[in-house]
Amino acid sequence: MASEKDGSWVDGGSAANNSFGQTFKYLMATQFLSRLIPFIFNTWIVRHLTEADYALYAVKFHLLTTCILFLSREGFRRACMRIDIQCDGMMDANAARLLKIAWLTIPLGILFTSALCSFFFWIEKLSFQNAISDPNALAILINGFACILELLGEPLYILSQNLLLLKLRLMVETVATIARCMMTCTLMFRSTGMEMAIIFAVSQVSYGACLALGYWIYFLSFGIISSSFLFPFRLVFSPFEESSYTTFAKVASGDSPQKMMLLANSLTEALKLVSLIGLAAIAFGPSYSYCLIRLLYGKKWSDGQASTVLSCYCFYIISLAVNGTSESFLHAVANESQLIQSNLSLFLFSGIYILLNIIFVRSAGAFGLIAANSINMILRITYSALFIRRYFKGSSFSFLKSLPSGWIVLLLSGAVTLASEKLVLDRENFWHSFLIHLSIGLLCFCISAIVMYGLPSSMPLFF
Repeated sequence: MASEKDGSWVDGGSAANNSFGQTFKYLMATQFLSRLIPFIFNTWIVRHLTEADYALYAVKFHLLTTCILFLSREGFRRACMRIDIQCDGMMDANAARLLKIAWLTIPLGILFTSALCSFFFWIEKLSFQNAISDPNALAILINGFACILELLGEPLYILSQNLLLLKLRLMVETVATIARCMMTCTLMFRSTGMEMAIIFAVSQVSYGACLALGYWIYFLSFGIISSSFLFPFRLVFSPFEESSYTTFAKVASGDSPQKMMLLANSLTEALKLVSLIGLAAIAFGPSYSYCLIRLLYGKKWSDGQASTVLSCYCFYIISLAVNGTSESFLHAVANESQLIQSNLSLFLFSGIYILLNIIFVRSAGAFGLIAANSINMILRITYSALFIRRYFKGSSFSFLKSLPSGWIVLLLSGAVTLASEKLVLDRENFWHSFLIHLSIGLLCFCISAIVMYGLPSSMPLFF
């Protein structure tokens, strides 16, 4: 079998033997670049947007595209990753079987796009008859089209992930992200006269088109798609979650007599790490949200709701992190009937999430969006936790053991930094007081790190 460097079909096949560290490295690089590039871009572009334009870009359109893509593809991603296309020396046949399932994301995506765009039209009291003349209505339709474009590449994305073609994903997503940012800048600053809603929507189209074209060009170039399935119409903690899923699935499929113990240890360590990240966000995020917004976007944004919203978001992070790891475990070890039940629960929770968004966002704006997301994560964590408890029934696994040693020190640090923000930070005399406030935070962080690093993993829960 040739390596990926040689660019042959088996290229991806040999990658299946990559270590956990190698997998994590590429996934981490992908997520880092796909987040860092928009972050740098946003710190500059937000200064040229009104609050209404930014809400449109960061909340409304993001909610629409996220709901469409999640409902259309998440179940297929989880299910298809369990198919071993390299077994029995029948890679071509197994890949064809996988793609025949993955193609279903496209018609399902068109269905969900139509339904959710119509739903948004109804919520906003818009008319399809006036869609061409109404910028908001047209922008919703363009965003829906962008989602369909992105889903055109979904079957090949699933295939590439199964083959562990991680360099391909890194390149495609980086190029697509840069294309979206460049498109936004070009349309905004060349005096095109476009409405901001249309600019954001067209930029999303460029992102979806780049993703689809990237995967299609790669696979067609290397002749991976068999003509037998060319007839159909072709087409967001992620690296850690995917690496964890790979590890859980590998251990679960083994025949070791210590399989349950290995799975319990792997899940415990994974939950410890994500809990540590979430607790660190709770400890230091709320106290320094104002400072971060002030440094990145200026006084105009920091003195508004943005810093308060970011503080609330810091509490949401831990639920997001724990949910990703717990669901990765569920999808890695569950049998077919349990997976069906899980996917049905995801559809139910997604429906509840959309309903909560409508109610909460209208009544509480961005705070309502965070609340809706938090409730959604809690529901999904509860479902996964019940599954995990049943799975490890009679074993030594305990969720309490999944908390990082010395976690109470982080919470005490959070209390100290919150007091520092109230007593030390002066928004009118920002720079001088900020340096003192930052020094207190760094001191608390160092003490927490020293205490936690010095504690053995067998130390009791609180210390």
